[in-house]
Amino acid sequence: MSDKDSEEMVVEFTPLEKIEELYNELLGWYGEADSKELRVAAKLLLVALEKFAIHGGNQWHDLVSEYIDILRKDPEKFQRIIESNRGELKEKTSTTRYH
Repeated sequence: MSDKDSEEMVVEFTPLEKIEELYNELLGWYGEADSKELRVAAKLLLVALEKFAIHGGNQWHDLVSEYIDILRKDPEKFQRIIESNRGELKEKTSTTRYH
């Protein structure tokens, strides 16, 4: 048993983990809707693209294209990028397969 009280055991999520948690929460909101995973992902993508366009400067689309190219051409590298942005408490292996 640990002597730490509950306040000392609070875990801080990384920004990626917070987004993943929001994704899961939104999935619940869609209930049994068709293609709910794609609907939620599309909503998050819309918000992300808006933020890229607003805050990314004139070349914001180059960064977006770079990530898309990595995902398309080297899914393992993309997976490593995602995993490197997760906290230490998350399992480092994923069953997600990228196309």
